[in-house]
Amino acid sequence: MRPVRSLWLAGPEAWLPDHEVQAARQRALCLDAGLEAILPTRMPPGESGDELAARQYYAARMAQLRQADAAVINLTPFRGPSADTAAVFEAGVLAGLGKPTFAYLNVTDEVQAEYVARVDAIMGASLDEHRVWRDGDGCEIEDHGLPETVMLWAEARRLFVIVTQDPLRDLTGLELCLEALALYAE
Repeated sequence: MRPVRSLWLAGPEAWLPDHEVQAARQRALCLDAGLEAILPTRMPPGESGDELAARQYYAARMAQLRQADAAVINLTPFRGPSADTAAVFEAGVLAGLGKPTFAYLNVTDEVQAEYVARVDAIMGASLDEHRVWRDGDGCEIEDHGLPETVMLWAEARRLFVIVTQDPLRDLTGLELCLEALALYAE
């Protein structure tokens, strides 16, 4: 295994009003673990519909992903029952690149630890006559009793679910992922 020196961190933190403070906390935890944190940045505000700027930003972000030796993905639900879509995309890219990925998901209540429960809380869910969970549109909800969909859950070498009163800022999951990564790297 290639040594792990740099760590991609993805999640909803970039959208927080105090994202610089959160990024500094994340960097400090990684530095204490002997790792360089690579944190995604937001695309700078610009003119609406600037496709060239968006493509340049995407290319730079993809280059950053390729530089990371491993990743910790924050799968905390963001703007719905699922994780930040950019973080999910980046988890897929990193998986495709063969980078070891660890993840965590913060919730405010143990009930939210299962994907179906989060969909139900936000969109509504009901069991059909075959005991299959369906959302309000009648679409099947993936139900395996897991905290996330199978593809996200199974890719993570370890996925921690943390019950916390501050799901968007609690870094307990990052700390646990750093510990698991240290064991993995041995």
